[in-house]
Amino acid sequence: DAYRVYNIGNGSPVELLRFVEVIEECLSRKAVVNMLPMQPGDVEATWADVEALKQDVGFEPSTPIEVGVAKFVEWYRSYYGV
Repeated sequence: DAYRVYNIGNGSPVELLRFVEVIEECLSRKAVVNMLPMQPGDVEATWADVEALKQDVGFEPSTPIEVGVAKFVEWYRSYYGV
């Protein structure tokens, strides 16, 4: 194949509420959370399967969510001027 798509992520699941908490910390704002039951299409847990990336490229992402989200927020604010 001339092209290959790789899943790039930490490889460890993060609870959704922890993800929201990290975003709140980075933005210094509280999120409005509306807890609902599981919806059609929701999954119990998900994470990046980086095995192909490790095998083909020799790289295994290891950025903690706190660092990755903070860098994304910094980029977003800079790029969009907010």
